[in-house]
Amino acid sequence: MPHGQSWFSVLLGTFYENVERTLQVLGRPFAEPGQTWIAHGPITVGHVFAWVFVLLLVVAIGAVAGARVRRAEAALVPEVRLDVRTFVELLVEATYGQMKQIMGPEAARYFLPLIGTCAFLILFSNAMGLVPGFEPPTSNLNTTLACGLVIFVTTHVYGVRHHGLAYLKHFLGPIVKWYALPLMVLMLVIELVSHFARPASLAIRLMANMTADHMVLAIFLGLVPFVVPLPMYVLGSIVVVVQTLVFCLLSTVYISMAIAHEEH
Repeated sequence: MPHGQSWFSVLLGTFYENVERTLQVLGRPFAEPGQTWIAHGPITVGHVFAWVFVLLLVVAIGAVAGARVRRAEAALVPEVRLDVRTFVELLVEATYGQMKQIMGPEAARYFLPLIGTCAFLILFSNAMGLVPGFEPPTSNLNTTLACGLVIFVTTHVYGVRHHGLAYLKHFLGPIVKWYALPLMVLMLVIELVSHFARPASLAIRLMANMTADHMVLAIFLGLVPFVVPLPMYVLGSIVVVVQTLVFCLLSTVYISMAIAHEEH
């Protein structure tokens, strides 16, 4: 399949092309004709359709698993094989266990819907790159930066919610006498740069790794479509899981640092 095309462009045909053409026209007053603000490349909607597809897939999986859990008999008796419900339970349990070790059980339960949703969406989005003819939406900076900004906003909203305006004192370092003001100003600059770099680092790390993984796999599939790409599929599967773990782990750490009290 030619570069820049996927099964979405093939199956949706004219509708897909019309959406891209409309976005290119709308984007002209804000950026170079036919280019995006962030990636500075041609405007494409493949990652948007892929992200919506993943969202619908996760909703469907959640509905199936939820229906099984609501049945008392099926919920109490574990399955002998891996099915939708057991897969969801394993992923949720792994995510909650990781969060509980970092921020404690109470905070982990509260933020599990957010971090768990990120885990499901990013995992399935990354895994789309292993399917020939699909591009992972997480290989596009617009998608990953949106995820990073959600974590960024959540971190500081709940930081202020837990500490009030005293949360802003965390950006100044140790507050001592007035003669330490230059040091506090320096700490403020360092902390601001550090915090604003967090969503960028989350976005760029995930995007770069998934782009590289998808490109390597596509190259090997193009050269030798049989047997030889199998090791690349194994490595690609590891990258899919590791990048999901890294994003969720760092997101949990950022939120935990914002809501933590000094005595903890």
